Amino acid sequence: MVNPGSSAQPPPVTAGSLSWKRCAGCGGKIADRFLLYAMDSYWHSRCLKCSCCQAQLGDIGTSCYTKSGMILCRNDYIRLFGNSGACSACGQSIPASELVMRAQGNVYHLKCFTCSTCRNRLVPGDRFHYINGSLFCEHDRPTALINGHLNSLQSNPLLPDQKVC
Repeated sequence: MVNPGSSAQPPPVTAGSLSWKRCAGCGGKIADRFLLYAMDSYWHSRCLKCSCCQAQLGDIGTSCYTKSGMILCRNDYIRLFGNSGACSACGQSIPASELVMRAQGNVYHLKCFTCSTCRNRLVPGDRFHYINGSLFCEHDRPTALINGHLNSLQSNPLLPDQKVC
């Protein structure tokens, strides 16, 4: 397993030293034939699970993601934090406990979820338009949208999304 952001390599393990390894998940001795090394610790393959979906990470890939004490599979990391784990507007990291807003698969800090024209913050209940990566409040939507030239774009109700699994 790989812990993005960590360059630590697991210490060599020999057959005789397996009995001394303790699982970071359950605390039990690891005497299994296979063990995982992630986040500078050893794990039983059954104990290294995604904090959200409970998938055994050793069964679904060769990487896992960590943020704010959570261990996540790739899908849940992207679902919670976006592709980069950063706000799509300002590029800064988003803490796992922070409320966020989402639009078209992008994740934003609450304070960064603003109209591209008037810079007013969009709040739950507001209607907005997402056009070419930009957010527009109902009042400032592009004229082409009002005239129906961009009929494939739709208004979206705005809902907050809390980062809790």
